[in-house]
Order: sequence, then C-alpha cells, then structure tokens
Amino acid sequence: MLRKVFFSLLVLIGLPAAAAYQLWPSAWTINAPMPNDVLNWGTDAAPDRTLQERLHLPDGFQINRYAVGLGQPRIMRWTSGGDLLVSIPRKGEIALIGRDTKKTGRGGAIRALLTGLNRPHGIEIHGDYLYVAETDAILRVPFDEATGMLTGAVERIITGLPADGNHWSRTLRMGPDGWMYVSVGSSCNVCIEKDNRRAAILRFRPDDKVAEIYAEGLRNTVGLDWDTQGRMWGVDNGRDLLGDDLPPEELNLIAQGRFYGWPFLYGNNVPDPDFSRTADPRITGAVPPAYGFPPHMAPLSIKFIHGPVPGLQNAALVTLHGSWNRTRKQGYQIMSLRWEADGRITAAPFMTGFLKDEEVLGRPVDTTEGPDGAIYVSDDYAGAIYRVSYGATAAAAPAPAEPAAPATPEPEPELAAPQPKAEEAPDKPGETLQAGEVLRGEALFDTAGCKACHGGTTPPAPLKDILARYNREDIARLLATPPANMPSFAHLKEDERLAIAAYVLATYE
Repeated sequence: MLRKVFFSLLVLIGLPAAAAYQLWPSAWTINAPMPNDVLNWGTDAAPDRTLQERLHLPDGFQINRYAVGLGQPRIMRWTSGGDLLVSIPRKGEIALIGRDTKKTGRGGAIRALLTGLNRPHGIEIHGDYLYVAETDAILRVPFDEATGMLTGAVERIITGLPADGNHWSRTLRMGPDGWMYVSVGSSCNVCIEKDNRRAAILRFRPDDKVAEIYAEGLRNTVGLDWDTQGRMWGVDNGRDLLGDDLPPEELNLIAQGRFYGWPFLYGNNVPDPDFSRTADPRITGAVPPAYGFPPHMAPLSIKFIHGPVPGLQNAALVTLHGSWNRTRKQGYQIMSLRWEADGRITAAPFMTGFLKDEEVLGRPVDTTEGPDGAIYVSDDYAGAIYRVSYGATAAAAPAPAEPAAPATPEPEPELAAPQPKAEEAPDKPGETLQAGEVLRGEALFDTAGCKACHGGTTPPAPLKDILARYNREDIARLLATPPANMPSFAHLKEDERLAIAAYVLATYE
C-alpha cells in the first residue's frame, strides 16, 4: 500500500516538476548560494590553511583571516586610530574591529558601534562625524576617530530616500571635490522609474540636507571611486533574464549631468529588448561603458590603490560578488584593472578560488587599503574580513575569535578564543617543539584529565585544525583561565601548561 502511495506521489509531483524544468526559460535560470541570497545564511570562514591552499593570488602575496563571525559584512572604512568600521546591513549594525596593536595581522575585539539601523551600507568619516547611508536616509553622529567612540546623538540629515523594490543598498563616498555621493539602485530589474532618484547617483554637501541628482541611467552602481586625476569611476550591475551571456557588467566613467543608458540600452548602447522603443530624449546622448565585464558577475566595489603595493600601483581592484541568474556560476573573485598609456583598460585576476566546481567558498564585497599597507577584503558569505599582504605570512598569529557554540546540558570541553595580554607575543613562525617537552606534555595531558575528553586515535571536533587557530601561548593561557565548560587546571604550573600545549599542537595539527 505504501509503495503505491509513493509511486502515485512521484507521478503527481515528479512528472509535472520535470516538465516545468524542461519548459522553464533558460534566461530565468537561478544558480546561486540561495540560502545566502534569500535566507541570509552563510558559511563559516575557512581556516587560514584552507584559504592559502584554495585561493590564488599573485606571487608574493599572502592571505589570512583578520576577523570572523561578523554575519554579512559589506563596506569597510578605516579610522585614523587604526580601527576598522564595517557595515552589516542584515543586522542593522555598524561594527568596529579593534586595531591590531600587536602587529599580528589579526583584528582586535569586535563591538557594535551603531545598532537598530535600516540596512546600513555606505560609511564615511568627515570632520568630527561618522556618516552612514541607510536604505532610506543618511545619518551622521559625532565620532572620535582616535578612541573609536561616539560622542553625540544620531542625526538623520537626509530622509525620504526611495526605499521600495529591489536594490536596497546605498553606497556613500566622499569625493575629492568636497561633496558626498550616494548611489541609489533601481527598484526593479528593468522598468521606467517613477522616482528619478532611482538608478542614479545623488550628491550633497556634508553640512546640507538636500541631495541633487548627479548622474542617471545607472541600474545599480554599488561601487564608486576616484582616480588620481579626480575622475569618478563606477561599476554597474547589468539587468537579468536575458540569458547566460547578456548583458555585460559595466565600468563607467561618470560625469555630472550624463545619462548611461538604463533601462533603454545596455552594454555598448545596445537597445534593450523590453524598452528600446520607448521615446526618451536622453537616449541620443547616452554614454557607453568604458569597459565591460562578463555578464552576471555582479561587481560591487572598485578601489584605486594609492599605496606602494607591489604590482598594483595606479591600478584598481574590482570585487565580483558572483552570479545568480546564470546556468553555471561565474564571478566570485577580485580583478585588477589597469589604464594603459593609449587609454585602453586591461584586466587581470587578483584573487580567485572562491568558486570551484560550482561550490562557493566566499563572496567578496569590498576592498580597502589598511594603514599597514595590506589589502583588506570583506566577504558577506563567510562573515569574514581577510588580510592580503605582500611578503611574510601572518599565519603564526592567533586566529580571530569566533562566536561561541550554544551551551548544552553536558557540554564537551572546547577551546575558547584566545585572549592575549598586551605584553605577550605570539609564537614565531616555524617554532620547533622540543621532543622532550612533547613527551612530558603527553603525560600531563593524561594525568590532568584532558585525555578523558580528548583521548583516542581520532581527536574530537573541537581539537581539529587547532594549529591553524591557536599557538602554544594561546593554549597555555586557556588552561590558566579555562571557560565554564572546562575543568580547572589551577594546580598546573606555567611550564606544565606550556608542555601540554606543545603536545596538543604536535598531536592534533
């Protein structure tokens, strides 16, 4: 009887589903990390070792995790004091990652600076104020960069930005001309907007409450930046539902009062199949893109490199967040752009490997140059900030803290995030563990009761990949001040704790 019911359901549900799949237009293909796009789910950030094995960078560059457990970080801004501000729109929060005081290549403590906001995205610092772009407003709050502390109340200086429909992010950038620029994406895939502030870039004076339209016809220009000549460049996301290979994503040289084609034209002023016959006087003067990226890659940031980063002088980095409306995924990488003497723009891969065999490891959103000369990358899929440096790796530094697991009635002991003291330094790269100390640590590991929970030939999950997350000093400190779900080791001396740490690293790497 059950077998008959099963086959009946298979016929009633499976056959229509298969037929719908065959008839579904290929242009409407959805192939993306949908839990990330729709449900705001991501994945845990990969360990440094995995990042170093999986991600491909130009020769001489190294990568490590600067901060993890952030949710879905997007736009980053450095303070003059060396703290890193990060917008987390899905949490309605601006977070502050403490400065790297020990020069380990890892961020300090993470704290919420502003909460309860309406999908904050763009961040700028000007004068004594922190400016934040919400979906429907621009706010500012008095801010002390040196201490990383707010010093006054929040004021929404511009309100009533259009917030309906698609493309909720609002990018906020301070231009070299002293104006602040706000990007407002379209409310739809392709349509005639009722509000001319959509699919446009607005601008306002930092001390004013009125925004004016600067440029139009830009479907969703999330990333903006200026070159050394003061010219504004923006990366624009093209429309969907035209198939795998249309239309190209765009890099535009943006000037005041110009129109860039959407929704009537795409790419090199190619007529759009839905709106090309619509009469609009701006079409004749539409500005074609300066450069085209492959379709559906979703460029979200462009940043010109001003520091002496090897191989990137006078170049720009563009993050390609990755496709969703495509049969096979593409994007999920960072490219570098160069402006040749003859005016041509050429592109080369800078960071690849986030996509492998249709599986996604991360989705880059924003890049920024740090005060240490490294490049920092936000990843809203893995909830991480990565540090990309040239030269020596920062792999020996203690890994950043991750959110603690929920308590259980009988929790299994696990390692807490390292909390180094200011005067203590991490182990040096390549430190050799002495065999005698490892043997001594093995005996203490047993007599101290550690083996009862972590014994056997296969280590339990909390000790896997421990070398990528902790050094010997971290583990010794943990034994000195264990969390509540671990027993006390108050009877152990400092050298005994270090011996146990040596054994753990040698055994469970």
